[in-house]
Amino acid sequence: MRTTLVYVLAAFAEIAGCFSFWAWLRSQHSGWWLVPGMVSLALFAWLLTLVDSSHAGRAYAAYGSVYITAALVWLWAVEGARPDRWDLVGAGIALAGAAIIVFGPRSS
Repeated sequence: MRTTLVYVLAAFAEIAGCFSFWAWLRSQHSGWWLVPGMVSLALFAWLLTLVDSSHAGRAYAAYGSVYITAALVWLWAVEGARPDRWDLVGAGIALAGAAIIVFGPRSS
C-alpha cells in the first residue's frame, strides 16, 4: 500500500512539473511557472527513492503504469478532456504489466 501511495504522489508531482513547462512553452504562460515546476520535479525524483525495490529500473518500470493512469486522470480533471475507451484500455494494459513486474516471482 505504501508503494502505491508513493507512486501516485510521484506521478502527480511529475505531471504537475511537466505541465508547468508545457504551460510556459506551449501556452505562453509566465516563466515563473517554471519555479514550482522544478520543485515538483525534484519532489517526484525524491519520492521514487522511497519505493522499496532492490533495483531502480524495476521500480521505475512499475511506476510507468501509474504515471499513465495519473496522466489520464489529469487529462480529465485539469484539462477537461474525458479519456476515451482506448485511453482506458491502454491504462488497464499498463497496470496489468506493472502488476507482473511487481508481483512476478523472482529467482534468488
